[in-house]
Amino acid sequence: MKQILTHHSDARNDGGQRSAVGGHFIRNSHLDGNAFSWRAGDIGALLVHGFTATTAEVRLLGEYLHARGYTVSAPLLPGHGTSPDEMNRCTWRDWARAVEDAYAQLTEQCARVFVCGESMGALLTLYLASEHPEIVGLVCYAPALITARMWQARLFAPFVPYVKKPVRAPSDADARWKGYTVNPLRAVVQLNELQREVRRRLPRIQQPILVIQGRLDQAIDPRSGAVLLDAIGSRDKELRWLEHSTHCVILDREWERAAEWTYEFMQRLITKGVDSSETLGE
Repeated sequence: MKQILTHHSDARNDGGQRSAVGGHFIRNSHLDGNAFSWRAGDIGALLVHGFTATTAEVRLLGEYLHARGYTVSAPLLPGHGTSPDEMNRCTWRDWARAVEDAYAQLTEQCARVFVCGESMGALLTLYLASEHPEIVGLVCYAPALITARMWQARLFAPFVPYVKKPVRAPSDADARWKGYTVNPLRAVVQLNELQREVRRRLPRIQQPILVIQGRLDQAIDPRSGAVLLDAIGSRDKELRWLEHSTHCVILDREWERAAEWTYEFMQRLITKGVDSSETLGE
């Protein structure tokens, strides 16, 4: 999720690469942003990408976890990887339904499932967790719980379909991220609705949660993780910071550390679950 408003988009993006098929502009169009599902063990990880992104955002994490025995699945959210106009026709409930469907499919293959999400994907992770207390644990990367100037999107959405994203200082994530070069404003309004819904649901969420944020993140309010953990019902909760990372912490220069923390968090909960089961069985 980037900051909301600058000026109307032209054909070029800030990375110098573009896709103009049907006038729909996608950064790094050569990358694979399709949904993926890779089978391994009986413990699953559902990976949810963020606003205007594609599954390229969670692919490195997916490869990392799959190599360590996890079955991983990542849906491509409705309206993503197609066109900004298509995204403007979607509601947050469409995105939540896609995540619900992917979760249902993953539970058919796996006895236990973790859910991990980046930015808006973190909000969808939290929403899913509020509906499914059986989820083992949650990892939220740069959760887009608080973002600036959402009122502007509501004001301009009836008149302006999308606006160009602001140009930022280069990061290692730039070449690895695939998605729109613009923010579709009706979709931004839907993101704001999702933020409000998730905040209402936080007290009912009980699963263990790890939040990872980048110190150099300019897309979300840096208080987002702390506000989330203060309101959530979970007892097992932790916020960790990556000192040299921007918004896409699972693609930026410290992505491997984020992946390592994720894996350690999952392994701890799996071991804890096994120990509890053995104790109960005695």
